[in-house]
Amino acid sequence: MSLPQHHPQAVAEQQWSFTPSPAGQALLAVRSEVAKAVVGQDSTVTGLLIALLAGGHVLLEGVPGVAKTLLVRALSTALSLDTKRVQFTPDLMPGDVTGSLIYDAGTSAFTFREGPVFTNILLADEINRTPPKTQASLLEAMEEHQVSVDGVSRRLPSPFMVAATQNPVEYEGTYPLPEAQLDRFLLKLTMDLPGRDEEIEVIRRHSMGFDPQDLHAAGVRAVAGAAELEQARREVSQVGVAAEILAYVVDLVRATRTAPSFALGVSPRGATAILKSARAYAWLSGRGFITPDDIKALALPTLRHRVALRPEAEMDGVAVDDILRSILATVPVPR
Repeated sequence: MSLPQHHPQAVAEQQWSFTPSPAGQALLAVRSEVAKAVVGQDSTVTGLLIALLAGGHVLLEGVPGVAKTLLVRALSTALSLDTKRVQFTPDLMPGDVTGSLIYDAGTSAFTFREGPVFTNILLADEINRTPPKTQASLLEAMEEHQVSVDGVSRRLPSPFMVAATQNPVEYEGTYPLPEAQLDRFLLKLTMDLPGRDEEIEVIRRHSMGFDPQDLHAAGVRAVAGAAELEQARREVSQVGVAAEILAYVVDLVRATRTAPSFALGVSPRGATAILKSARAYAWLSGRGFITPDDIKALALPTLRHRVALRPEAEMDGVAVDDILRSILATVPVPR
């Protein structure tokens, strides 16, 4: 059904319509490439792309064996980006992540040896298994895209994204991420176990000789690169936002601050995070403007890690996502 020409949404479509560039079209093909290696995680792939387009970071939560590492490797292959993996353990030191000064006997001087954070996509595996001191070593890298050692700041490669994983069911020997660090993640994505048909497809691929270590044999190829990603980011920044949408976002985050079950609501940074992620989602959907449905689609992954339950709500088994869904159902949607 077409809208009347004077309708506000119709005006917005005319004002903010755009045609993605060839670079943008190439980026849209990344999802198909990743699907050659990973089955049944389309929403997670979309979330990772949204984070890359918005210049943010992602917290991946899922039980072992749901292809978190394979997903990040396939994404970096399809985008022709460098990736490194760090297994976070209780004895991991900050310098093991950021890099450190090494004494060179030949020159009698200290030289900086780059850590694994100097990459495009850093897979921080089981980030909650390392102490807060090492977790905090990523804060500067995530916020300012640089690392400071011995008073010298060193820029990280561009693009740069942290994809951190954590196990949602095993908490023994873990160090929960503090609110300040959780707030640095644009999205928290939950990776569920595959459905029956999807799991059959996983087993079928392995029975046919699929090797997770050889993505090229699986047919995953580079369809975009850093230049195409930069062009796509410029297009995303042109996605329009109506005043009514801005007000809707503010009403949503303010509702989290008065929800009886929440001890901590969403800060203004959370509001800007919804806006950035919804812009990228609208662009991936082929639109040059944000709709309320874009906000709703990104509300849970953008907000679920920025709130804290009251102790009594935790004891009652209240789920954060259920409260957020209730807020989405009660806050008036702009028409």
